Amino acid sequence: MKDKKELIRTIKFTLFSISAGLIEIGLFTILDEFTNLDYWICYLAALIASVVWNFTLNREFTFKSTANVPLAMTKVFIFYLIFTPVSTILGNYLVKNLGWNDYLVTGINMLCNFILEYLYDKYVVFRGTIDTKEKRMKSE
Repeated sequence: MKDKKELIRTIKFTLFSISAGLIEIGLFTILDEFTNLDYWICYLAALIASVVWNFTLNREFTFKSTANVPLAMTKVFIFYLIFTPVSTILGNYLVKNLGWNDYLVTGINMLCNFILEYLYDKYVVFRGTIDTKEKRMKSE
């Protein structure tokens, strides 16, 4: 039962991450193709939009958490205080200095973000509050 629940949770996280990824790559493409903005600005704007979307859906439907929203979002913000500069600087270096394709670099960043954020959300952000929404609803 527990394994099945975790599999479903992982599938939900994956599907919501795909939707966030579509938002990220869509906004990145619009900014990259239709503006003269540097890679890092396009990437950062797209990343922020996808993070807000992903956090909202995953808190509500994947982790079903009643965690304090400002506290949980602060924990996510701390994750992105590290991930964002590293991925932005490294991504910009790969594109500008090594000539890597913008979309390849963005895809690699998105894959790393997907894996790291799932682990961080599960074991840090929503630790101890996973499925508390279900428990609260049953007790009411």
